[in-house]
Formats: sequence, C-alpha cells, structure tokens
Amino acid sequence: LLERIDIEKYLDEIERAVVGREFDKESRAFDFDWTVDIRNQCMRKKDTFTFRQCGTYTIKDGVTYTIPTRQMMSKVRKANIDFNGE
Repeated sequence: LLERIDIEKYLDEIERAVVGREFDKESRAFDFDWTVDIRNQCMRKKDTFTFRQCGTYTIKDGVTYTIPTRQMMSKVRKANIDFNGE
C-alpha cells in the first residue's frame, strides 16, 4: 500500500482485502490512516479485511515511527483492526 486508495467499487467481486507494507531501510513511508480507510470500505461492504504488516516507516497520528522488522507482527496484532466480513 503506497497511498490512500478507494477500492469500494471493486469489493463486490472479492471476499477479502489484505493490506501490508514494505519493510527495509529504503522503504517508503506508510500512513496507518490508509489502512483504516480500506478497512472501513470493507466493513461497509461486509468483506473480510486483514492487516498483515506495517512498514518500516509508519506514520500514525502525524508521527513517523521506525519499526524494527522483529516488531512488525506484534504492532499489527496490537492494532487489532482486522474485520471478519459476513
């Protein structure tokens, strides 16, 4: 996920959206709000949403965090934003 995108019009054709980001010292910044926006689109369509991985450089609430690779999965679990569609 490189930017905010609107996928809602395509969600009738899929069952699950999966979001993840780059991780590496050269990766681009990732805004957590983009992930929440896709999750909300999935919720409106009752499609499953899975957040797999934050990025090395993650922006949340206007602050950029550098997240070591070994902590990425724990950060995803802490976010707890997955949605099990109907």
